[in-house]
Amino acid sequence: MAFHLPQEETLDAAGLAEHQRRRLTAMLVDVLERNRFYREKLGRLGPEEAAERFEALPLTTRAEIERDQLEHPPYGTNLTYPVVNYSRLHQTSGSTGEPLRWLDRAEDWEWWKKCWTIIYRAASVRADDRFLFPFSFGPFIGFWGAFETAASLGNLCLPAGGMTTAARLRFMLENAATVVCCTPTYALRMAGAAAELGIDLAASNVRGLIVAGEPGGSLPATRGMLERAWGARVFDHAGMTEIGPYGFECEEAPGGVHIMESEFIAEVIDPQSARAVADGQEGELVLTNLGRWGGPLIRYRTGDLVRVVRGRCACGRSFSRMVGGILGRVDEMVFIRGNNVYPGIVEDLVRGVGGVAEFRCELGCRGAMSDLRIEVEPVAGEDGPRLIGRITEAIKGRLNFSPSVSLAEAGSLPRFEMKACRWVRSERDG
Repeated sequence: MAFHLPQEETLDAAGLAEHQRRRLTAMLVDVLERNRFYREKLGRLGPEEAAERFEALPLTTRAEIERDQLEHPPYGTNLTYPVVNYSRLHQTSGSTGEPLRWLDRAEDWEWWKKCWTIIYRAASVRADDRFLFPFSFGPFIGFWGAFETAASLGNLCLPAGGMTTAARLRFMLENAATVVCCTPTYALRMAGAAAELGIDLAASNVRGLIVAGEPGGSLPATRGMLERAWGARVFDHAGMTEIGPYGFECEEAPGGVHIMESEFIAEVIDPQSARAVADGQEGELVLTNLGRWGGPLIRYRTGDLVRVVRGRCACGRSFSRMVGGILGRVDEMVFIRGNNVYPGIVEDLVRGVGGVAEFRCELGCRGAMSDLRIEVEPVAGEDGPRLIGRITEAIKGRLNFSPSVSLAEAGSLPRFEMKACRWVRSERDG
């Protein structure tokens, strides 16, 4: 068991609730005095009253933030301090709407680094670990917080932006990297490129993969592919540009992601009614960050579907745990032939049959019915017709409908460095 701040990370439920209430009240002192967005949203409530009535406070949505930034460009009114106090800007990828811009002060960025230190300690990162960061280093938050935290902890950091995948692999091997931070998709892409180059990743120094940005890190099939190809342990992580790095997988309990409740208040609601759901029931995750005073979010609807359980974990923490990580997004659910289908379920089924190098899904219609078409690139030497049959049967067995599966030429489907975009919509009739 490894902790960054054991006095906070091992609190029992009552102690954690008191810790959160104290942190929330302290933050609201500044926010309700200086932050125009939340002054208008929360009215005349004082800090202690707002904290006491927390569960009755209005939810915050992404649409509100988008509208606020459009009406008050470029940063909106959710700023607690004058812009001159801020030193960093990041923005979302725009994959679920208009890109959001987010500013951080030096103090807020220290909070990011505190969160990432908790993530690293839970993954048993050591002082001699060497990190590879194969991401673009643009305005998207990516692994910026992870990079700067590792550097501040004294770990050797290898910035691999602006390189081809082959060059990144050589860079990683030459510098004996032990931990790689990237998306699950890009970790699979690196594994595929390594196989083509005759590189045995499992024989490399890499012992840990910290993955984020997609559900793949907690999908059994994708996770298994990664761990076999790399010979390394996968640690799933969850975070958002606008909310912060809130989720981590501990070493002792794989297959689930803890919510960092010393730094976030977590709720789970029914997406339609907005009422709280019982522990263990699927719902939408709502988060409040407690250390990002310069641009806070209070009761923010993340749009992520989760199934949260509570209780003391084998790692010693009482932080709630998202079983299976993020299950999907509220706005990604599609209705196919009488079934609610999420992209993560399809990925787990497609990857689970084996022999798939890459795939793409197209939503269309077959007559009056919705239809799912899947293009797959087989790995070298895989029997294409048999692969089509295995995928068809796997999806039919789990989701009760048969997709249209076809083969794609090797290398023809898109590859991704950050978040993958494997789902497309088509209006054409099949």
